[in-house]
Amino acid sequence: MNLDFSPEDVAFRDEVRAFIASDYPADIRAKQDAGIDLDRDDYLAWHRVMAKKGWVAPGWPAEYGGPGLSDVQKFLLAEELAFADTAPILPFGLKMVAPVIYTFGTPEQKARWLPPTLAGDIWWCQGYSEPGAGSDLASLTTRAVREGDHYVVNGQKTWTTLAQYADWGFFLVRTDPTAKPQMGISFLLIDMKSPGVTVRPIITMDGRHEVNEVWLEDVRVPVENRIHNENEGWTCAKFLLAHERTNIANVAGSKRSLQKLRKIAEKEGIADDPGFAAKLAELEIDLLALEYTELRSLARQSSGRGPGPESSLLKIKGTEIQQRLTELTLEAVGPYGLPDARGLGNAGPVGPDYAGRAAPTYFNVRKTSIYGGSNEIQRNIIAKLVLGL
Repeated sequence: MNLDFSPEDVAFRDEVRAFIASDYPADIRAKQDAGIDLDRDDYLAWHRVMAKKGWVAPGWPAEYGGPGLSDVQKFLLAEELAFADTAPILPFGLKMVAPVIYTFGTPEQKARWLPPTLAGDIWWCQGYSEPGAGSDLASLTTRAVREGDHYVVNGQKTWTTLAQYADWGFFLVRTDPTAKPQMGISFLLIDMKSPGVTVRPIITMDGRHEVNEVWLEDVRVPVENRIHNENEGWTCAKFLLAHERTNIANVAGSKRSLQKLRKIAEKEGIADDPGFAAKLAELEIDLLALEYTELRSLARQSSGRGPGPESSLLKIKGTEIQQRLTELTLEAVGPYGLPDARGLGNAGPVGPDYAGRAAPTYFNVRKTSIYGGSNEIQRNIIAKLVLGL
């Protein structure tokens, strides 16, 4: 594919830069500059600004509200948003469940859920993993028993990101316990305010409330909330996971992180250290290779095909690069990366501001090689689908 930027692409990139400069909310920027965590209202405010511009769902087909951008324009939009360090547009609705709905859903389901998802009126969460079913997702045990025009759902989900804010969730549930594992699963959309839904926080090693466990006790879900056929939810699950793995790669975000790392290395006086410089150069080469792979994946999707096995490659390399970035950042800040110096009798963390989150971020990013299907599972997928093993 031709990766040269045409005059139209350059003009689009300039338009994106000007839009961010003029329309990015000042209060959100102030929070970011002060190191204050963003909340639900912040994420939704930026989502709605992007929706009003028409760029919030660059991958959606035009018939459902997508902007009709080219592959290169999608790439440029993601890159400029990352370089400007804007708040992330959360993927659960726009990039995960929405493609399932517009691919497998009925006309009524599309009309009901796609417009509010696009507008930012629904906050979605994902109910896939369970205490005994993570990478081996097909072993999930959450049950949904049909009673007339409802399912009654019982079970537990875990690591449910930002479920404390969610209006709706998309859940994998077992509707036929006698079938082969993948054949007895259905894909349900569940109102998180339904009686019987309980969200309990899990505080991560960096001290943040990002993930949760979700309990479902006799939750009644209308059958009309099932996407695709009963017991064929695994088809939706695989489709969604392929999109999720492509997004997890987050090439634009890693490029931005690499820029930040170079600046930290310069401030710490180790940018010219031969050993450190070699690690940075190797990382940059790997990131460039990943970028081209992502562009090929975008081209595949624009031709009407979903993400293929390259999504597993993107997931593996993307998360490995993210982890290497945090490792090198921790190496660059040295002793200032101590997670919390208060235990040593000080009033708070020591060292420059950019070092304060180095250790917590390092610990948090350990998870990226596990969620979305562990990297070990992704290697098995590549061996089967690409190498024929």
